[in-house]
Amino acid sequence: MNLHPLLQQREREGRPIRVGLIGAGRYGTMYLAQARNIPGIHVVAIADINVARAQGAFALVDWPADAMAESIEEALANRTTTIVADAAALFDSDIDVIVEATGNPIVGVNHALRAIETKKHIIMVTVEADALAGPALARRAEAAGVVYSMAYGDQPALIMELVDWARTSGFDVVCAGKGAKYLSHYHEMNPDNVWDNWEFSKELTDSGQLNPYMHTSFRDGTKAAIEMAAVANAAGLVPSDDGLTFTPGNVEEIATICRPSAVGGVLANGGSVDVMSSVTRAGDWIPFNTQEGVFVVVKATNAYVSGCFTEYPWHPDPTGQYAALYRPYHYVGLELNVSIANAALRGIATGAPTGFHGDVVATAKKDLTAGEFLDGEGGFTVWGKLVSAETSVRNRLLPVALAHHVELTHDVAKGQSVSWDDVIIDESLATALELRRETEALIDVEALAL
Repeated sequence: MNLHPLLQQREREGRPIRVGLIGAGRYGTMYLAQARNIPGIHVVAIADINVARAQGAFALVDWPADAMAESIEEALANRTTTIVADAAALFDSDIDVIVEATGNPIVGVNHALRAIETKKHIIMVTVEADALAGPALARRAEAAGVVYSMAYGDQPALIMELVDWARTSGFDVVCAGKGAKYLSHYHEMNPDNVWDNWEFSKELTDSGQLNPYMHTSFRDGTKAAIEMAAVANAAGLVPSDDGLTFTPGNVEEIATICRPSAVGGVLANGGSVDVMSSVTRAGDWIPFNTQEGVFVVVKATNAYVSGCFTEYPWHPDPTGQYAALYRPYHYVGLELNVSIANAALRGIATGAPTGFHGDVVATAKKDLTAGEFLDGEGGFTVWGKLVSAETSVRNRLLPVALAHHVELTHDVAKGQSVSWDDVIIDESLATALELRRETEALIDVEALAL
């Protein structure tokens, strides 16, 4: 990709890319662990309302004490780094790239919009915000002349790299996806029983270091749906309205499983997204499973290409018409600088929404009653189901990112998706609602009614 020589040049010129990070959680800490070893990079500041957590992140990665500053002004002047409690300070400074890693979709939308308004590139680690309003944010960024990008190291950006490879090579993308552990009862999971569905030790789960709500969303299907919605919107792929299949299978079976149902696969349509389970429905781990990896399935353009599929280790389907390319790992924040460098040095994104094709809607985990309050991703009431954007807009379905502490006005049966008409929306979420409505406006509602 030739990014490293460009970074070295910026280092020689004394013009490092100035980075501001919002959120000192796992992702941000992983980036800090790499940042001082990368030429042409200056982490100016980290913003976190929990200053102690940010201090702990620096301690974890052995950040030198003499590399810390008391203010952003001092950090910029001396090429050191500071901690601030309020992210607003980052937008008012001479920072080139903002990394949004709070994990909060409402806050993430607000931060992205502020970065765009102040002409800063934005790397959106908070994929929940991207699934909620990414298409509108990407359009605003383009109009402002800045980059809005997925975060390399997370699976959506790595999937987009494979999609780009496939299309640049002349292939049509049949499916793009990832691996994850899934069992049929996961959609009913909640924070009270979440640790029964993970492999962590009791000592660790009792330590308070792990967030039960976050880990519920990782396993109940919500996180997978959010990531695949981001891929669908970036790649122009259309998900099934029945949601992700989570079909069990191994690496050699990707192309056989993730092909259209008309030819023996599980996809409702070609040009889609899906997630494969790394365990059988009985819970047994599958040898050579797809856990942690990402893939793209392509179709042969002619008989000669089909022959090539069988001659090289492409793991084709039985017909020889479909083949998969697979990346077996993702290193999360350790790989983030690929996005930062591409945005600042080349003005390009490592994946960004090009339209509104997939949406993640709040779906009842149990029978819900009018007067109850929804508690959002990873909670007790709803999980996030992936559907096509057209179906979401046509049926006025509620995005799971807006299902936090909202009151139901109607009963909702288990397995049914919640609509805007079923809840009282907090209109104080003005910015997020505005960007969401801009996103939904990309779908022609009148045309859907015909």
